[in-house]
Amino acid sequence: MKLPQALQRHKYFGMTLFAYRAVRCKEGPCFCLRKFGCYVGKANSFFVGCEMLKCVEESYVVILKNMSKRGRGGASGAKFRISLGLPVGAVMNCADNTGAKNLFVIAVYGIKGRLNRLPSAGVGDMFVASVKKGKPELRKKVLQAVVVRQRKQYRRKDGSFIYFEDNAGVIVNNKGEMKGSAITGPVAKECADLWPRIASNAGSIA
Repeated sequence: MKLPQALQRHKYFGMTLFAYRAVRCKEGPCFCLRKFGCYVGKANSFFVGCEMLKCVEESYVVILKNMSKRGRGGASGAKFRISLGLPVGAVMNCADNTGAKNLFVIAVYGIKGRLNRLPSAGVGDMFVASVKKGKPELRKKVLQAVVVRQRKQYRRKDGSFIYFEDNAGVIVNNKGEMKGSAITGPVAKECADLWPRIASNAGSIA
């Protein structure tokens, strides 16, 4: 299905946007804008959004939300902005049963900062890590991991603030699948919503 010209001339068309939900109108189908293209789907195939934008033609109504340009391989959906508490150089506990004891943050995926600003990771972010303490076969290797807990408090959508007792992450592959089979301690809800493979192995979600 081709986008109407009025929708292509929309001021938000071509931007990096994430459609949380497309409202089906009485006069026509629903559209969800994507970068350099579109996505046509049913009204119940997206989550509820927060900002309504009307196109030039009143028959098309789309609910859109800006999405950060953070690449997360294997992640489902996008997360809201939270406080980042783990800059490059931070050391956190490894919460899985792979044999690694801690993880050293080398880089964070999808971060585009400015000069001299250290990239930082928060709950649900994938980062490049190395094992500083653990099994010899895991040490001194560049791995991928996801943050599941952080001590830095952050605000949730309902207005509450939450923080955990420690900083922790789990080792994953490019698809977001865990190398281990179990997670010690709770997993943040933001991480569980973003990474379904991690949520399936979580003992508790907080």
